[in-house]
Amino acid sequence: MASAYARHTVELDQAMSGKLYGVGLGPGDPELMTLRAHRLISGASVVAYPALAGAASFARSIAADVIPSGAREIVMDVPMSVERAPAQAAYDKGAAEIAVALESGDDVICLCEGDPFFYGSFMYLFARLSEKFDVEVVPGVTSITTCAARAGMPLAARNERLTVLPGPLPEDELRARIEGAESVAIMKVGRHLAKIRGVIDGLGLTEHAVYVERASLPEEVVLPLKDAPEKAPYFSMILLTKGADPWL
Repeated sequence: MASAYARHTVELDQAMSGKLYGVGLGPGDPELMTLRAHRLISGASVVAYPALAGAASFARSIAADVIPSGAREIVMDVPMSVERAPAQAAYDKGAAEIAVALESGDDVICLCEGDPFFYGSFMYLFARLSEKFDVEVVPGVTSITTCAARAGMPLAARNERLTVLPGPLPEDELRARIEGAESVAIMKVGRHLAKIRGVIDGLGLTEHAVYVERASLPEEVVLPLKDAPEKAPYFSMILLTKGADPWL
């Protein structure tokens, strides 16, 4: 009986509150936003988005031409550090600000680079707010599919498997997972490029790998891994297929 009452109370709270939308924006090119994302953002009264502490928000830059001029903006300054506590504190603060807007009856459009639930920061807000408020996730074009398209590199066919790996993995684990994979997408390359390149070269797979940075943006770079620069930005990826040379 108590659980039924609790559910009823939550449902009443949700009915009286605004709705939170986690809106995927795609990899960077505004034309890769979905029609639904464009419609929701263009009608927003409150938008929220993450930003690297002290820097402009990449998410906002994607949607800049769509955000209404009178919309209230909630900025979540998220520090980039290996320690989790500072980022978690930033999401706590952002969730609290979003909750105030929702409780006042306003819908909140949260801007998310790529897809909200694919390495997306929105999942941290979802974990904090979805039990109390009505939340809808609007999927977006992922960086993996964008990089594959820009590289002209099919990743999987028929019964082939695609393995997605984060670049910060330890060297031994990266090697073991790449060895057992068919096609691989390595994300979050950034400062881990030298380590990743060494693992792939040690496995004799460099000729099968492609380096992509800032896919879909004007400064996009697509190169065979052997020609990749010495340093990589955070928004970079390595694609690898063992079946054939992707440049043939």
